[in-house]
Amino acid sequence: MRTLAEWLALQESVHPKSIDLDLTRVTAVARTLGVAEPAFAVLTVGGTNGKGSVAAHLEALFAARGVRTGLFTSPHFIRYNERIRLGGREVDDAALVAAFERIEAARGATTLTFFEYNTLAALLIFAAHPVEVAVLEVGLGGRLDATNLIAADVAVLASVGFDHRDWLGDTLEQIGAEKAGIFRAGRPAVLGTPAMPGSVFAALGRLEAQAVVAERDFSWRTRAARWDYDGLGVTLHDLPAPALAGAIQYRNAATAIAAMQSLGGGRGARGAAVALARRLGPLDAPLVSGALAQVRLAGRFQIVPGAVEWILDIAHNEPAAQVLAAQLAARPPPGGAGARTFAVIGVLTDKDAPAIGAALAPVIDRWIMCALPGARGSSGAQLAERLARPASTVQLAASVTEGCALAQAAARAGDRVVVCGSVYTVGPALEWLRIY
Repeated sequence: MRTLAEWLALQESVHPKSIDLDLTRVTAVARTLGVAEPAFAVLTVGGTNGKGSVAAHLEALFAARGVRTGLFTSPHFIRYNERIRLGGREVDDAALVAAFERIEAARGATTLTFFEYNTLAALLIFAAHPVEVAVLEVGLGGRLDATNLIAADVAVLASVGFDHRDWLGDTLEQIGAEKAGIFRAGRPAVLGTPAMPGSVFAALGRLEAQAVVAERDFSWRTRAARWDYDGLGVTLHDLPAPALAGAIQYRNAATAIAAMQSLGGGRGARGAAVALARRLGPLDAPLVSGALAQVRLAGRFQIVPGAVEWILDIAHNEPAAQVLAAQLAARPPPGGAGARTFAVIGVLTDKDAPAIGAALAPVIDRWIMCALPGARGSSGAQLAERLARPASTVQLAASVTEGCALAQAAARAGDRVVVCGSVYTVGPALEWLRIY
């Protein structure tokens, strides 16, 4: 019997391409396994940024209402098991190995990518336990992402921005069309912002989907550390700030609430979604307040207090870097005037490093450019050339771990260190800080 590590190594080599956006193969294997039409409700969450936070809020909201929930996300920081959760807990190795054995027996001559194995394993595990609702985070794009083999009862599109241009297109219209591929005819489609490309709204109209749009169909008002939610026939007053830091999390939390409210609606709703929606009944402020307090998500403006403050944020594309820069500007270093902000940064070669650097430049005093391993990685020197920051502000590191150590040695009390640029930067930093 293979170990989990052996299965993961095998899955890296089965298909000739690491990314192959095509639903034909994974759907065929899903049908053989009997998971293409699940008995549980499904909410699929896509978007350039914000989808992980919306998914985490949905998991907490369903848990607070006593619903058996499965959560599928990607990628992982440290452990592959992070990708699949049951009732808020990571699945164990045994459950993953059992799922992979079933997939291997079912696929025959059909080859699968690493992510396709991952998606099928999540669906098998959710069906086996079983869950009442699954929250599926899109991996890349939407239309041809493996998660889209399932017809979502509610589709959520958190945002659309520039990322993965090699796969999704060079314009926001093209990217929006790919991401809107998770919408289904007549069913709810929740938009986390009205600032979407025309292609998204065109997809809504073509499918006659039940559009639920932020700032039109639902809204939120903040005041100090409290906020109100209003939408879809419900008003929730005096909610606590989301546990996830940053102003953007009010939008993400409100989007999750609207998505939960939308479950079971629309034309052609499935029985599982309708039944769950009826059982849940109306929302109330105490329940939502309790749920928001339970949300945990690493690497999203994650603050680690201390004499030197650390902030970890993936920020792996230009829109995310712009949000991070705004959050840093709104929250100066703890030492006040004269305190410095260090960036421990690593960016994959297929990401827009110059745009990320330009967005962060106004709020960073010193840069520690870290090498990242693998085919998409690069050296610190190569990253420094791409970011083109002044040489006097740049230091090179052979790894993220070395970069963290350099930052710790250079920082004084009251300074802060921002780790960003990739999940492959934040993951090693979490281990180095011993907080994950």
